[in-house]
Amino acid sequence: MHWHRQSCSVPQALLSLQMADGSESGTLEGEEFVLFYKALTQRDEVLGVFQAFSQDGKKLTLLEFVDFLQQEQLEGENTQEFAMELIARYEPSESARARHVLSLDGFLLYLRSPEGAIFNPAHEPLCQDMTQPLCHYFISSSHNTYLLEDQLRGQSSVEGYIRALKRGCRCLEVDCWDGPSGEPVVYHGHTLTSKIPFKDVVSTLGQYAFQASDYPVILSLENHCGPEQGDLMAQHLKGILGERLLTAPLDARDPTQLPSPEVGDGLGGGRCGGLAHGSELPARPSRPPVTPASRNEFVRHNAQQLTRIYPSGLRTDSSNYDPQEMWNVGCQLVALNVQTAGAEMDLCDGLFRQNARCGYVLKPAFLRDAGTAFDPDNPRSRAGGGPWSLAIQVISGQQLPKVAGSKASAIVDPLVRVEIHGVPADQARLETQAVDNNGFNPRWGETLWFKVHVPELALVRFVVEDYDKTSRNDFVGQFTLPFASIKSGYRHIHLLSKDGMAIPPSSLFVHVQITELPYPE
Repeated sequence: MHWHRQSCSVPQALLSLQMADGSESGTLEGEEFVLFYKALTQRDEVLGVFQAFSQDGKKLTLLEFVDFLQQEQLEGENTQEFAMELIARYEPSESARARHVLSLDGFLLYLRSPEGAIFNPAHEPLCQDMTQPLCHYFISSSHNTYLLEDQLRGQSSVEGYIRALKRGCRCLEVDCWDGPSGEPVVYHGHTLTSKIPFKDVVSTLGQYAFQASDYPVILSLENHCGPEQGDLMAQHLKGILGERLLTAPLDARDPTQLPSPEVGDGLGGGRCGGLAHGSELPARPSRPPVTPASRNEFVRHNAQQLTRIYPSGLRTDSSNYDPQEMWNVGCQLVALNVQTAGAEMDLCDGLFRQNARCGYVLKPAFLRDAGTAFDPDNPRSRAGGGPWSLAIQVISGQQLPKVAGSKASAIVDPLVRVEIHGVPADQARLETQAVDNNGFNPRWGETLWFKVHVPELALVRFVVEDYDKTSRNDFVGQFTLPFASIKSGYRHIHLLSKDGMAIPPSSLFVHVQITELPYPE
């Protein structure tokens, strides 16, 4: 392996190379390469945690590992059995596995595994009651699903439906108009967006509807067609979807409207953009369009009825509104422009990350009770304990990606911001200092403190940015998850790109502590 001192742009790597090249030959061979690799991948902060629980500093015995899992990771039941499973799964040394001990390498592999991640692996599979009325669920929803770009001139494509369905959307919008050749078309009416045949959209739904989720797809059909092409729409729906089509109007209060996958897949249809017993309200940029006299009244309404929220027509650039305030009052169908990456879609992906990503998340009990006293502006109206203290020690980062479009020689100056999205009293954001010129293994060691009053509605977003003192910071990576899905202790956060894709091995290493606080008298 040859290297040139002048061309190396990462100081840590250069230092490691110089230290490993004992012969000063400019070449790494055999043991020198092993030494270089170990220096490059050494995690001193992990070593410190390991040695705090290891008596000899070289291994964790089974009992020492159990102590770590119980005291730091707060793993409750059957901890010894769980520890043995983890050693069998992640310890690379055969002799160590046979003795039920964990080496430093095995400990790091565990910490970087799904069991060592911040997202609770118990929330990954289908884990919620799926027999309740439709109005008792938050439902992953897309606005003008056919558009790939803006609302005025952008391309319409079945690819929009494929992308939405693959990411778990369960409510899709189809705007239908009379087509010039006698066949109905889908596009954003009275604009220059391109047109696609309605039957192609229905065929795409038939092919992709249940690839990511077994649970029903709700079609918001906005029908502008005349009688003849309207009849053709019905023929295409029946002919292509067949028995999978539920033609009866959806009753939000009927638990049979959410069939289990064993009973059969369903495609629910709503004509003219409305759903039976439902409301459809445009979300305007200025304030939420809550028509009932109070937020509590709207919460009660949504405990029994379906409400669909969608972006204002003024958002011609396909930007999104904040979905959190709509979830706070129990709105089920909070439709977003799925094609537009950003914080709003991060929140949506974060909420629906749980429950097998099936597109349905059971609302908290206080949003399902028709007589609820809950008001998001008054956290005390939520029956139960709390509030909770959330302490996040941001320890370090690992192999953060370069900012898109930056120079080859550019090195990020990363900072970490933690955001709480929830009821107004819980909205908060705090950030660390920036670390100069280190995207490889930055160390922060800063603790950020939050108070959370309504944990059932809170989402936590971790954002890494490249600090720039003269202009806006550049996005590096993020990860968003429900507060209720956070695991305590030492955890890795595996970062995602701006459009929600995994970017391994980029991660953050944090310590999480959640403590229930007494309410002040």
